[in-house]
Amino acid sequence: MEFNINSGKKPVVQVKYFYGIEPYIEPITKGDWIDLRSAVNKIYKAGELVKIPLGIAMKLPRGFEAHMAARSSTCKNFGLIPANGFGIIDNSYCGDEDEWCFLGYAVRDGGVNAGDRICQFRVFENMPSLFFDNVLFLGGESRGGFGSTGIK
Repeated sequence: MEFNINSGKKPVVQVKYFYGIEPYIEPITKGDWIDLRSAVNKIYKAGELVKIPLGIAMKLPRGFEAHMAARSSTCKNFGLIPANGFGIIDNSYCGDEDEWCFLGYAVRDGGVNAGDRICQFRVFENMPSLFFDNVLFLGGESRGGFGSTGIK
């Protein structure tokens, strides 16, 4: 296995692969999200909650978290929508057995094969520490409430 040499200027994400999967996660050259692949073949029926192992675990740098979402074609190609909208993986989920999974809801019968690109992720810095000040008035101009900007 090859290891990339880092000049020490970029945060390092350690990646562990399961099931003998060949390393495929690389720095982004096109787009902003990195695709993740199903590690197994899985068949499912409409209405099922489907847990798809992705065959990877990662150790994110301190102060970072990963956001995982379906790819734009996941519903069309596989009939799956993310069961929880999207996933958050914090940097404490980094043990040797902490395999990442995609949790989907099947809108139709279907299946995925090992190697299918099923979801994507991006790494973000954690939210800064904030102080919340409870007030009676915000002082900003009201836009008219939720949904007030119209349809078109």
